[in-house]
Amino acid sequence: MQHLLDLFEQHGPLFVFFNVLIEQLGAPIPAIPTLLVAGALSVDGSFSWQTVLFLALLASGIANFTWYLAGRRFGLRILGLMCRITLSPDACVRRTEKTFLRWGGASLLVARFIPGLSSVASPLAGAMRLPAGRFILFDTLGTALWAGAAISAGIIFERQVDALILALGEIGAFALPVLLSLLVLYIAFRWLERQRLLRFVRIHRIDSIELADRIAAGTSPLIIDVRASTSVAADPRILPGARLIELDDLPQALADIPREQEVVFYCSCPNDISAVRATRAMLKHGYRAARPLAGGLEAWFAHMAEAEMQTTALTGTPSAAVE
Repeated sequence: MQHLLDLFEQHGPLFVFFNVLIEQLGAPIPAIPTLLVAGALSVDGSFSWQTVLFLALLASGIANFTWYLAGRRFGLRILGLMCRITLSPDACVRRTEKTFLRWGGASLLVARFIPGLSSVASPLAGAMRLPAGRFILFDTLGTALWAGAAISAGIIFERQVDALILALGEIGAFALPVLLSLLVLYIAFRWLERQRLLRFVRIHRIDSIELADRIAAGTSPLIIDVRASTSVAADPRILPGARLIELDDLPQALADIPREQEVVFYCSCPNDISAVRATRAMLKHGYRAARPLAGGLEAWFAHMAEAEMQTTALTGTPSAAVE
């Protein structure tokens, strides 16, 4: 452990650079502790806090602009990959969408301070077509506030941070395994939460094939689109006969729906999280046949495209696909 502390004193700014870069790329390895220690060590002149801040801005800028470009290229689909990499709660995507709808690019000023939101803010900004210049400006300012606050806290509480470093040094060989174990437990907890979500989806879901057959047979359930308005604006496609209802408005909008009515919810979010939340809420309120659509909007239109291609291959004439 002492060897690691010595390395940090010698190469602290580089530790900060790579820690911030890895965290902003999506790894669940927080950079705040590194920034705090760097701030404390800058007091005795081990290195310059200005250098630490610059390298944090550089690392964050590289990672965040990479995700921004991915969002521009792949749209909202990139958020599914982002949530799988970061093990972030997928519900953070919806919260970030609402934040962007209300505040626009200025929401990047506070995104780094909110767990979960910081992971998806950059790709969402790209998906929402925020101009690159505005993204760089707000992202840089937001990162400066975030990193600057952590470095400043390290400087202000330099004695307490030094005492903690000294305590870790006295623990010696036991400190690193303990810290690594806590990190592993944290990652395992996040992974188990995700598996619980996926298990719920597997049990209750309805797939596009079954839903299309039900619609064709005239026994379609009530279909509810629970996408946020920003998602609908980005992709105005909708399932046949679906009603557009915001997730927060569901209790009032469905108050007159009989409890035995079969209801299918869909969205375009990672792991169908909004549809799953709607399903859970309706089951909790006594709706016995609430189900999320597996794969959401993308899965439905992918199935429709595949069905039309098969019909065309068999008959030589394009079919009238379900819209």
